[in-house]
Amino acid sequence: MAIIYKEQQQLFELRTHRTTYLFGINEKGTVQHLYWGEPVEAEECSFLLKGRSHSSFDMDVDRETEEFGGWGGSHYAEPGLKVAFSDGVRDLALQYSGYELNGENELTIRLQDSHYAFRVDVHYRVVPEFDLIERYVRLYNDEELPVRVDQAMAAVWSVQALPAYRMTHVAGRWAGEFQLRQVPLTEGKKTIESRRGFTGPHANPWFAIDDGRSDETQGRVWFGALGWSGNWKIVAEKTIFGHIRIVGGIHDFDGAFSLAPGASYTTPVFVGGFTSSGFGGMSRLLHGYERAHVLPSGRHRQVLYNSWEATEFHVQVQEQIKLARRAARLGVERFVVDDGWFGQRHSDRAGLGDWYVNPEKFPNGLQELIGEVKSLGMEFGLWVEPESVNPDSDLFRRHPDWIYRFPTREGTQLRNQFLLNLGLPEVKRFVLDFINELLSAYDIKFVKWDMNRTVTEPGAGDPDFPVWLKHVENLYAIWAELRETFPDVELETCAGGGGRIDLGILRYADQAWISDNTDARDRLEIQEGFSYAYSPSIMMCWVTESPNGFNGRSLPLSYRFHSSMMGGLGIGADIGRWSEAEMEEAGRWVALYKEIRPIVMEGEQYRLEPFGRSNLAAYQYVSRNGEGSVVFAFLQSQHFGEEIRRLRLQGLEPAAAYEVRLGNLDPVVLHGSTLMNAGFPLKLRGDYASELIRIQRK
Repeated sequence: MAIIYKEQQQLFELRTHRTTYLFGINEKGTVQHLYWGEPVEAEECSFLLKGRSHSSFDMDVDRETEEFGGWGGSHYAEPGLKVAFSDGVRDLALQYSGYELNGENELTIRLQDSHYAFRVDVHYRVVPEFDLIERYVRLYNDEELPVRVDQAMAAVWSVQALPAYRMTHVAGRWAGEFQLRQVPLTEGKKTIESRRGFTGPHANPWFAIDDGRSDETQGRVWFGALGWSGNWKIVAEKTIFGHIRIVGGIHDFDGAFSLAPGASYTTPVFVGGFTSSGFGGMSRLLHGYERAHVLPSGRHRQVLYNSWEATEFHVQVQEQIKLARRAARLGVERFVVDDGWFGQRHSDRAGLGDWYVNPEKFPNGLQELIGEVKSLGMEFGLWVEPESVNPDSDLFRRHPDWIYRFPTREGTQLRNQFLLNLGLPEVKRFVLDFINELLSAYDIKFVKWDMNRTVTEPGAGDPDFPVWLKHVENLYAIWAELRETFPDVELETCAGGGGRIDLGILRYADQAWISDNTDARDRLEIQEGFSYAYSPSIMMCWVTESPNGFNGRSLPLSYRFHSSMMGGLGIGADIGRWSEAEMEEAGRWVALYKEIRPIVMEGEQYRLEPFGRSNLAAYQYVSRNGEGSVVFAFLQSQHFGEEIRRLRLQGLEPAAAYEVRLGNLDPVVLHGSTLMNAGFPLKLRGDYASELIRIQRK
């Protein structure tokens, strides 16, 4: 049993393969968190279940560690819930009223207000194999009048009894997403959030907590990730009594709503876990969970060519056909036309919202290009940005009332566009209709869904359901319908790069575009930060031009391919300008990638040498059955007189023999113990040198 109730002690024990999570009902009726960590004997921890007070200023210290609770009484920590009843009372007095087990892995704790007909169900679902617990909350208004919900978080997590606390998270900006940050937590609150209408590139709804001493391979780490693609916040609060509370969910900023009589509301899922195997162990648990329980399909990423950098808005069918023929020579499996194929879309100033095939660019329709692409053995894909509209478009001229805007304001244009109010039923219908028509009329196997601006001036909205919520809920509904109607079409989430990546959108998206920055060296840092929370099988990585347009850096083609082969491989360069030598070399890398793709997509990732710790970065993938492995190593700069680095591998069987192959050199046979302890010598020379090492069990 993954969930056990100890009736005598009033303890709930949630077990995974390697962890114990304990809470119980204390003598004051508080649902009190007790322990989360390595396996323990639950009954022997019952002494922790007790009320605690300090003074008249801190009467209910035990409420700092309650499993879920609202603002009310003498509770002053970040609340899980804040409501206002119709008579003006803004105090919640939730009392434990029972529990329900649904099978072996699901538990519901029932809370009831002491006076009002207002209920809260706290849901748990144990995912034993990945040492994770999914949590969410459902609110029920059984009153005869509406209840205003000011704040409704998905879960409250507690971490206790550490001598010190450190929080790991990511920060970023456009073209510099997923930058790793680690900060000590002192008394007070550390908040990461987005109030921009979507997940955002500036932070991501994932966190990790440790005592400041954990590293890649060892140490106790508590972590969690929220599945929501709109406004969100995660608050880590350290109290003066040595507890850490992590409260997360949909952001309460401008988010109050009215819950009608008889209505209910369900929060997003907030998943949490624990490992004693450091940050690497944490990442591998999350990666496995995402592949098994979150992502909509188990398909491997197709090798993709995107024509954006070759043509930008100057899309012409014959030029696209030329690029498609060269892409097919490389072994590309999917050809994608980006922005510029529709309406009067000749720049980013016009045409967005007019989703018809431009007749001048495609005089014989889109089918001419699709037919050629298919005849070359490739699938066809398209870029769309359904949530935005240019003022210079037929759509805006017909429906200026469809955008987010306050009636007394002109509205802010970002990237020469407004944002459509996806919460309006007619806008939702429009988006669904045009995509349905495209996918029904043409053999399209892939859609890159972009979003290139934040939400501004969200309008008056609906007091019963804020625009911030409606937009995301309708987005999810659209993606869910598309997946059901077109199960063979793969969807990519993109928001000017990595601005909308989270466990909410990934229940519908097969893959993610994690940054518009395609410089292979910058990408190593972005991809590494991404990998802390998300599986490499999700991320698309493109090989683009050298010198790179973002920073002018010149990198060898081999380095660019090695960097991009660590996720879903894509090519975005203007291959029409590549020499025959470059085409031949690229073709060899594509063929090699297809051989190692199952290991990259399904295997366990190890960050052997994290980016920035030295002038070397190295990453290893080990197949699920342990038979094969691949290592990517990158030298950032050559230092004269440096000793040869010996790269210590991970995830191998110590007693097993492995054939190690490096490029065209003769393979050597070494035991796992040697590779993991003595290491494998790297003979990288020169700035921006890189190697790909293949390892096969004998």
